[in-house]
Amino acid sequence: MDIYKVRKFGDVVGGNRYPGRGIVAGQSCDGTKAVIAYFIMGRSVNSRNRVFVERDGAVFTEPFDVSKLEDPSLIIYAAVRTYKNHLIVTNGDQTDTIYNGLAEGKSFYEALESRCFEPDAPNFTPRISSEVVFEAGTKDGCAAGSDGSASTALAPANGSFKYRMSILKSADAEGSACNRFGYDYAPVAGVGHFIHTYEHDGNPLPTFQGEPERVEIPDSIDAFTDEIWNSLDEENKISLYVRYTDIASGETESRLINKNK
Repeated sequence: MDIYKVRKFGDVVGGNRYPGRGIVAGQSCDGTKAVIAYFIMGRSVNSRNRVFVERDGAVFTEPFDVSKLEDPSLIIYAAVRTYKNHLIVTNGDQTDTIYNGLAEGKSFYEALESRCFEPDAPNFTPRISSEVVFEAGTKDGCAAGSDGSASTALAPANGSFKYRMSILKSADAEGSACNRFGYDYAPVAGVGHFIHTYEHDGNPLPTFQGEPERVEIPDSIDAFTDEIWNSLDEENKISLYVRYTDIASGETESRLINKNK
């Protein structure tokens, strides 16, 4: 078994009718972009009644038809937020937990200590989270810090980045305890790591197992967006968000697709 093998996203997901919600983080093939992607899927009417909305650099799930919204507790949340030099993406309201924790001086993992898997028995959906941390270089001859000041872009010139992932999942079928797994990565050009909530469809839904999967990340944001979207099951996919951040300039480019239009 080649532990360093990197596969195309479509080869990893192909034929999997329901990987659930998924996060990809990594670096573009040319080494110039930090990349994140987040998608949601759904089987119930309530889950499918959603869209992604981007506002001021943050991404939120919102109801497509408010009149059909039932329980919003686990499906309406901020999926992507930025705190200073930290880009946060998660599958639930732990996005805010991480954001607030960073503001209090906690680390990504320390902030998540207050959370566990979702209370949706019998599935006990795991909480998956990722953060990309942009490390300052120099810009316009000035030292660039991470305080979010006007003189510092999200990823300053000559900057670099690192990223990590977390999954919080039930220790057993009864949801009696929470197991916590964290993964820290050094960027490798063309390599991303993909974590998702479920192994595949089922009743109850089987929780993701093992380490995040290695997937190829192309230089083109459009090519990667199309590959992810077209690989997801047509009936169950709902929304997708992809962002490429230039690690030299801090400039971002994003793509957003909603099945509900």
